[in-house]
Amino acid sequence: LAMLNQTEVSEFILLGLTDIQGLQHFFFIPFLLLCLTSLLGNGAIVTMVISEPRLHTPMYFFLENLSCLDIFYSTVTVQKMLTGFLFGHQPISFGGCLAQLHCFHFLGSTEAVLLATMAYDRYVAVGNPLRYALVTSPRTCLLLAVASWSTGFVHAMMHSVMTSQLRFCGRNHIHHFFCDIKPLLNLACSSTSLNMTLLNVVTTSIVLGPFTLIVLSYLYIISFVFQKVRSQEERWTPFCTCAAHLTTVALFYTPGLFNYTPPSSGSSPKRDVQVSLMYSAVTPALNPLIYPLRNQEVRSALKKTLGGKL
Repeated sequence: LAMLNQTEVSEFILLGLTDIQGLQHFFFIPFLLLCLTSLLGNGAIVTMVISEPRLHTPMYFFLENLSCLDIFYSTVTVQKMLTGFLFGHQPISFGGCLAQLHCFHFLGSTEAVLLATMAYDRYVAVGNPLRYALVTSPRTCLLLAVASWSTGFVHAMMHSVMTSQLRFCGRNHIHHFFCDIKPLLNLACSSTSLNMTLLNVVTTSIVLGPFTLIVLSYLYIISFVFQKVRSQEERWTPFCTCAAHLTTVALFYTPGLFNYTPPSSGSSPKRDVQVSLMYSAVTPALNPLIYPLRNQEVRSALKKTLGGKL
């Protein structure tokens, strides 16, 4: 209540992707299909990893965590956007807006750290296979997963608390399909310098820190393969096992680096919306397609699961 009393604006209006009525209805079907693909595909991966003993390995444990994140990702932002396509501009309460902002950044920063953890897993698997089982014990994997989720939660909580301290008076139209930090900062009528500093320093660190670790892991893997593996055919094996993870990293980090690295204040709202669309709707739907296509274990487990139900 104290939070709401600080502001004259009690709700915001999400303007969505477009104001053109015909386009809104046209967009509904493809984005509904993306949302369903994400929910069903990631749900299938979680079910497979739990039910198939062969997939009880560190790599698939982290993949299961990634799929859970993608399920939540789709529900946090895309559902409100779909409602907007059908019924026009969507009102959202101040508290609801903060909750959406918190969930989005919680999931996004958790995924950034989790992808770095998965790169570490590949680094140990390729570079030190004899000690792999010891280094990536179930307890270690659980601790790494908890650390990823905890980092994301603390990072998001910082932004939620800082945004709740701002005053909003008058303008309440958000040029976005969900409540993100930058569109809200543009509407605030109190100073946003500290919020922008946090966005430029802390959020950039959350994006660039794990990305640097991923790059270093793959540089080590490449140098190890070319120095230690003599056979041309054997060289391809490590790269094939890493291909799915690398594709996911590219899909996640390309828009992330565009949107959340400085100068955050200089980017256009339209581009921010397009980039956000990529990792809130498109990437979660593509991830479940990437891993089954690239991994023999997932393909055979999928056949077994489907065969058992048919």
